Amino acid sequence: MFYRDFRFGRASGEAGATNVSASDLYGPERGYGFLTEQNRREQELLRIPELNTGFDTFTWYKDRDLSRIGEDENGCFLDSDALVSGLQEESGHSWKGEHRRIPLSFAVDVPRQGNYRVTYTLRTKAPLKDLMIFTGRRRLAYRGDVGADTVFTLTMIVNVCDIIPRGQTGIYADTTVDITIVADRPAVSELLVEETACPVVYIAGDSTVTDQSAEYPYAPGTSYSGWGQMLTAYMNEKAAVSNHAHSGLTTESFRKEGHYGIVERYGRSGDFFFFQFAHNDQKLAELKAREGYRDNLLRYISECREKGGYPVLVTPLARNTWRGNDGSYNDLLEEYAAVCLEIGKETDVPVLDLHRYSMEFVKQKGLEGSKPYFFPDDYTHTNDYGAYYMAGVVASEIQKICGGHKDPAYRYLADCMTEGCGTWDPPEEIVKPVRPADCQDAPDPELLPELDRPDEPADRVAVLDLLIRTARFFPTNVYNDFYTDVVGHEWYAGIVECACQNGMIDSGLAPDGRLMPLQAVTLEEFLVFAMNGYKSRKTLPAETPCAYDGSCRKFARPYVRAACSLGLIAGDGSEELSRIVTRGEIVTLCRKMNL
Repeated sequence: MFYRDFRFGRASGEAGATNVSASDLYGPERGYGFLTEQNRREQELLRIPELNTGFDTFTWYKDRDLSRIGEDENGCFLDSDALVSGLQEESGHSWKGEHRRIPLSFAVDVPRQGNYRVTYTLRTKAPLKDLMIFTGRRRLAYRGDVGADTVFTLTMIVNVCDIIPRGQTGIYADTTVDITIVADRPAVSELLVEETACPVVYIAGDSTVTDQSAEYPYAPGTSYSGWGQMLTAYMNEKAAVSNHAHSGLTTESFRKEGHYGIVERYGRSGDFFFFQFAHNDQKLAELKAREGYRDNLLRYISECREKGGYPVLVTPLARNTWRGNDGSYNDLLEEYAAVCLEIGKETDVPVLDLHRYSMEFVKQKGLEGSKPYFFPDDYTHTNDYGAYYMAGVVASEIQKICGGHKDPAYRYLADCMTEGCGTWDPPEEIVKPVRPADCQDAPDPELLPELDRPDEPADRVAVLDLLIRTARFFPTNVYNDFYTDVVGHEWYAGIVECACQNGMIDSGLAPDGRLMPLQAVTLEEFLVFAMNGYKSRKTLPAETPCAYDGSCRKFARPYVRAACSLGLIAGDGSEELSRIVTRGEIVTLCRKMNL
């Protein structure tokens, strides 16, 4: 059985223990060490969030070494407060919103997939407020305060399992146990890692469930989060969590894209299998609630039972969506939640009614009151506060529904639940981070790559992708269901989401709620996209009439006038706005924008 004992800093370790200094960075040769910006840059696999703790710097700090680790007689530490203060001084202004912090992360190679018991020890002289401990792919294990002159110990169960990362089609082996500490001065004194055996809760679902990554300096309110990664904060040491939910997945694509194959390979008799879908199913005709969606869930239930597992259905998380005409709540997932409950009765499978309780929460808080629990300007995806709250709802439902089930295995699962880490309320103000004026988070427009097939027509996705690079917007990994013809599992959904969040898509280009992402782009349409991206970085020139006023659509006129003033098109009216632009042309036009 695998067992490793690590002692940090200047304190002498016991016989058999491995002494770790502040300079010991993780690498495959060493097999353990701290994760910093340096080894993430140097090691390709560590640039994949699912394999690097789920924490990474904002794109504009990619080339900076922020994690300066120190050591003393109590262990290794990182003075987050001082480092963040230095970044604020450097930017020339204080950061609005939440108190941001830089995490301290450590990784240990393990010999095989499975469950590991991790015991973390912290010896501290000064008190720590709001200490947070995450494991694996940013799964919360603990949140609370630690007093002065304290020896704090926490034991956690961590599951290590293969994963298909976002944007990838193949399976990647996860080979490390990861732990991340967040505090004003995060530190570690001792760490024990040992193999253990216990049931696993495998989770299948979409972006509202998945292990979302977070950028740092970290703040909970501006970090996407799925309830699956917060469920571990409500669990004891009797079970582990293996979360295979991903953004954009449906009951069908979870199987077709290979995620279910991993669950089938590693799931064993006695394990639990949670399923929460619908947010993306509802956008596909073949996955209607009482048709493909229902059939797929029944098939999952049957297959889980055949291998001796215990299926659990979770009704879909409610959105913060309201009707504009009368201000009433707009339940977009009612039929899908009802089908889950019906299946549960038919098959005697526990159904955790997250939809009901999350909807009641949103309705009680109201549109504005619910916003602090969702990522800013997003009405589907929770931030860390919202995901923690919703995970608490799931844990409570497990205790109630599974605790009363006739099968002792489900009652065992109920005994794995705890009350969590107390309430975690968002602050009054949540502010998205702003790129410092002197930081670069994308290649200079002059260095934008030539696109392949330069003579072919450019489609809307290609245009948006290149403009996002030109404007140096930081990418996103979720999709908020803006358009009826863009489904979250499509490879370009994150591009569309980023464009939406940055106001690049004028409603005139999608008047019927369809974006037509692969449609060829006219010069006029390109200029609308481009000028919306431009104005996020620079001020558009004062609007004045131009030679194209009579040849462009009314909604596009301000953008065409701006493009004419900036010299993107000839000022004499000789350009044909209705012609299709090529992939090579959009590169040239983006470079001319000079952002």
